[in-house]
Amino acid sequence: MKGGNAEVLEFTLGSENYALDINIVREIVEMMPITIIPRAPVHIRGVINLRGEIVNIVNLNTFLKLPEHPVTKNQKIIVLMSEVAGGNNVGIIVDSVSSVTEISSSQVDCMTESLAGNEAKYIKGIITQDDETRGGEKKTLIIWLDIHKMFNDIQKN
Repeated sequence: MKGGNAEVLEFTLGSENYALDINIVREIVEMMPITIIPRAPVHIRGVINLRGEIVNIVNLNTFLKLPEHPVTKNQKIIVLMSEVAGGNNVGIIVDSVSSVTEISSSQVDCMTESLAGNEAKYIKGIITQDDETRGGEKKTLIIWLDIHKMFNDIQKN
């Protein structure tokens, strides 16, 4: 983000807060049955039938090397625009979706890839937000994911 503002969709995975660019989100749907695909890559959880369309479900936990946990009915699926994955319908499982937030460049710190390891290449930056519930004293950190870069790498595999 070069100056100016951006809109992001905030969500959680486990106890961490994440964000992705809102312009790549097609829709957010309730959890539905996921059909497991035999011999699929480890980061593909399976497929869903969304109003007659087959949507590949990517397991972000596996891809980002986060601890695994079972899918529950309270989770959500963020369905992404098909351009993100080279024309394929894809969705990601998240624990909860919190809000669409406008952020400014002053709220974003960049990650140092050499310090954070290989998965850091999928992080656009760390967003710092004041928590108004405590008079702005507490800062919430949100990991801003670079979903485009992630899907480019998925397609290479």
